Amino acid sequence: MIFESVNHITDKSSFLEKILIYIRLVEVYAERMGLYIPTIDNTTSEIEEELINIGVISESTDLSLLKSIIKTEYLRFISCVSFYLANKEGMGTLLDKLNNKKRKELQEAEQKKTKPLFVDFFAGAGGLSCGFMQAGYKVDFANDFEDVCVRTYRYNHPELPADRVLKNDIRQIVDHIEEYVNKSIDVVVGGPPCQGFSSANQQRIIDDPRNELYKYFIKAVKKILPKFVVMENVKGMLSVADQVVEDYQNIDETRNGCKFSYKVAYRLLNSVNFSVAQSRERLIYIAIRTDVIETKQITPELLFEQILKNNEGKKLFVLRDALEYIKPLDAPRVKNMNEVDDESTGKKIDVNTHNGDENEYLQLINGERKIPYLFNHKARFVNDINYDIYRLLNQGDDASDPKIADIMPYTNRLHCFKDKYYKLIADKPSRTITAHLRMDCHSHIHPFQIRALTPREAARCQSFPDDYLFLGAYLKTYMQIGNAVPCLMAKCIASEIKKYLL
Repeated sequence: MIFESVNHITDKSSFLEKILIYIRLVEVYAERMGLYIPTIDNTTSEIEEELINIGVISESTDLSLLKSIIKTEYLRFISCVSFYLANKEGMGTLLDKLNNKKRKELQEAEQKKTKPLFVDFFAGAGGLSCGFMQAGYKVDFANDFEDVCVRTYRYNHPELPADRVLKNDIRQIVDHIEEYVNKSIDVVVGGPPCQGFSSANQQRIIDDPRNELYKYFIKAVKKILPKFVVMENVKGMLSVADQVVEDYQNIDETRNGCKFSYKVAYRLLNSVNFSVAQSRERLIYIAIRTDVIETKQITPELLFEQILKNNEGKKLFVLRDALEYIKPLDAPRVKNMNEVDDESTGKKIDVNTHNGDENEYLQLINGERKIPYLFNHKARFVNDINYDIYRLLNQGDDASDPKIADIMPYTNRLHCFKDKYYKLIADKPSRTITAHLRMDCHSHIHPFQIRALTPREAARCQSFPDDYLFLGAYLKTYMQIGNAVPCLMAKCIASEIKKYLL
């Protein structure tokens, strides 16, 4: 479940983070509807029952412990719970992701549905999973080593029990993966980190120790034996592409008297061709089990051809499409304000002054839904020097521009830092959103406003729905978004594979 009872908390900061999200969701609902949240001092039996449903307590006697743990937020929290109970009908499903009882009901309903099953290793914040689920799949198990990514994944995927999203190193679980994955899996997806592409003189570059996690991904595939595998990686992996093909084709397993092996192909795909408002080249491998190849008359090469053919003529979207219809913000000019909500610099959770369906791109990423709330739209601190650089640059300008020659702090190292600063061009797809944005955002300066892209704007460029909330510290939201696979790209790949799973 999303909440642990106060008697069994293993991560106090994560517990408090979810309490604060609950509070903010209630507050923005009240603000949007012009309602007042009365402060209450005492709990009623109805409130206590709802706290049990949420999962923060197991019984009424836990209230004193809850109060001691969340301290100054206690009255604010129970006041919001009371407000929810009085406005339950109007609030609808807004708080369901933060309610253990509601999540359990959703999970039970999901289990009854017949859908293709997939497993996601190195799941991150869930970009691949989001796309596959939009295509009509059901996730059976997800795994990542990064705590904040697991928290984000669990929150946004209430249809999957929290204990089916495992925070652990794949090296620690792969030898007993059957303890976690014991169903017939249709697709295994993932993007194992691979950094060892510089050892060009080695006969087997892919065997570089820095690529160890990739080997464990292959090992997981070998044990699970899915019908299809979708593996995503950076363009640099092209240098070892044929070695990866060799590894997949070396899989030769016998189960219950049947032999299983794979054929694999790869293509360098650009997300912009999948209607994502971002130019992002990624190397995609698709492996198909040979018995599926024979029965379904499909090969990895043919599948890629079909994916590309089905995307021919799709509308190309540009950065402007992703940046429209969102609240304009000012960059904070005082340090240590990234975590502080503010009317002019943005809030982690806020009322959306738009609907989320005003242009074709927003309709596409949001599934034509109206989304009245705005998540992770908060501008990043900019110091005086960088503010002047942001202000002086025109769209398409970088650190070599003479307008900033006298203030650019890396003037003497321009050959190394030419891309350090870049003002994005509104009428072209965004340049690639990267995890480096957690370090600084100078490479992704907003085309019209004197600031960098916010996490929400970056998430839109990655085609995440506007109601996909990224948990964790502000700078870590950039990391989660930058490492993700664009949802629309994943959805297109998943939709084509699904034709051979029906």
